[in-house]
Amino acid sequence: MITDIGFPKCFKIADLGCSSGHNSLSVISRIIEKIEHFSKENNNEYEVFLSDLHGNDFNNLFKMLPDFYEKLNINNPSTKCFVSGLPGSFYGRLFPSNSLDFVHSSYSLHWLSQTPEGLESNKDNICIAETSPPEIFEAYSKQHRKDFSAFLSSRGEEMVRGGRMVLMFVGGRVKDHASLKQATLISLLGKTLAEMVAEGVIKEADLHSFNLPIYPPTKEQVEEIVRSEGSFALNELEEFSLPWDVHVTSSANLDKYGWAKLVTNFIRAFSEPTLAAHFGSSIMNEVFEWYGKKMVEVDSKEIPPFPNMVISLTKK
Repeated sequence: MITDIGFPKCFKIADLGCSSGHNSLSVISRIIEKIEHFSKENNNEYEVFLSDLHGNDFNNLFKMLPDFYEKLNINNPSTKCFVSGLPGSFYGRLFPSNSLDFVHSSYSLHWLSQTPEGLESNKDNICIAETSPPEIFEAYSKQHRKDFSAFLSSRGEEMVRGGRMVLMFVGGRVKDHASLKQATLISLLGKTLAEMVAEGVIKEADLHSFNLPIYPPTKEQVEEIVRSEGSFALNELEEFSLPWDVHVTSSANLDKYGWAKLVTNFIRAFSEPTLAAHFGSSIMNEVFEWYGKKMVEVDSKEIPPFPNMVISLTKK
């Protein structure tokens, strides 16, 4: 543990897959708060790296920094924090060797580095689904193993001995492939696209060549990859489920139209960039108008919560 070997004068933190909203800086504030509590030292310094892909809106993050610094100064007047943005893929090296003390990543690692190869037989789906043949599960699993191993290997080079890493992502998928109910809402997006093909809005070949590069691994898969890669000790692994409308506290008061709009916006937020790159941005409004209409027909009580996983690791 870092507390066993002492805290560095300048604590270096990386948030990987930071996106461009307020959540990233909120997480950094919380991390610094916890470190301040455990270090019990004054005049600590922090170097924070916010990293995401090159297309991320880092300018939006930078615009929020004055308010972040002001609040940090109020809560910890003796603390110095220096924030910078770093574009790049976390499936490769981003930092010098032995340079990071703490790494955080939230809801990014279920995204694969690329769509797996050999998905031709999944043409009636846009992700792993109940009707996907066995070779589709194998292809996704193989790509995930390759990517997650590369992630761990890269961080293993970049982090100091005793450094900590906390990762949260969609995962904990049930072993029984026939009961993948968690993919209901994404599968509904596939059905929406299929209907648009039938109406001539989208080309059939475009739909059949599209698959979302998302994979929710099982607990056993994560444990085995961490063990076989070898750079980290797995301290804790916790599985939990969250409802799709967890971010809206008043969701119980929504009618079916309000709930459909809420979930449609949620699905659009994470899927639109990938969809637009494949089908074109000009039809995105139409796609999610169609999807929203289908969501109205769905009973919210029949939609199971989506599975999540959080793991804590220590660099060996």
